[in-house]
Amino acid sequence: MPQQVPPLKLMHVTPLAAESFGVRSMCTLVQTPDVTILLDPGISVCPWRFNLPPHPLELQNIQMLRKKIANAADKAEIATISHYHYDHYTPYFEDWIVNWTNQTETARQIYQNKTLLIKNTKTDINKSQQERAKTFLKTSIAHAKAIEEADKKTFTYNNTKLHFSQAVPHGEDNTALGHVIMLTVEYQNERFMFAPDIQGPMSDQTQKLILEKPLSLLMLGGPPFYLQDIRVNTATLQKAVNNLKDIVKTVPFTILEHHTLRDEFSQQKINPIKEQAKQAEHNLLTAAEFVNEENHFLEANRKKLYKTFLPSKEFQQWIKTLNNSNIKKPPI
Repeated sequence: MPQQVPPLKLMHVTPLAAESFGVRSMCTLVQTPDVTILLDPGISVCPWRFNLPPHPLELQNIQMLRKKIANAADKAEIATISHYHYDHYTPYFEDWIVNWTNQTETARQIYQNKTLLIKNTKTDINKSQQERAKTFLKTSIAHAKAIEEADKKTFTYNNTKLHFSQAVPHGEDNTALGHVIMLTVEYQNERFMFAPDIQGPMSDQTQKLILEKPLSLLMLGGPPFYLQDIRVNTATLQKAVNNLKDIVKTVPFTILEHHTLRDEFSQQKINPIKEQAKQAEHNLLTAAEFVNEENHFLEANRKKLYKTFLPSKEFQQWIKTLNNSNIKKPPI
């Protein structure tokens, strides 16, 4: 890999939770001299993977990272929501297996006194996300300072500009998974783009939007290799890989995260993309690598976790309750 040179000098980007940290998330804190923004403050673990529930180590991890997000929220004036999947925003209900939330306190701590810049709740949205958005907004109105739909809008805070994209597909064109909005934070001559859940990008139009202006740093959700021949065909995945190769040739620093890293063999599968970045003397990193930490692909290694670290008898008893409607907090 080329020698790493910090991609930004005037703004500070800190990934807080991500697949390389062992959870489903892309939550990131962005700080400029003018404003602090908390991007997509959601975090989840997969309820069932390899026919197994989350390992105690995964739940200990989401508990720790929840606190990290809450601490970051105390610094932020703005919170954004790119779309309404639970790993990208925090809901107002109790859940101890997917989101690690209590009834209202977890979300309130994140959103209180914030300006919320959110994905449009009526257009370019599927039914399930629209229902989630309605429920979220009913409670958020009581806590947030202001709420504004952000699609295709620019918000200016002194010398900092937040450019939100039009809604783009959550993966391939015409996907049933709905749409997301991307964000570019611009301060003087530096640009950081946050492009969650674009899955590659699979869409050529999404790739075109990413490459429209020069970027200092890009964080994106990559190809979902773990869904190959289950929900995504091989040709579509290869298109996503090819689009990503073109991106890393152009963008000097790319943080590759999310769906890509849920695959057991993700590191081998992204080698051709890493090689393309290397040839361009560019950098391709995970969020953990970006902050000089080790990768912890906990979901991808769930089978190994259960074999290596046998859960306690109390936890095994808790697993037997997972078919109940009211799941209690696990003994971890």
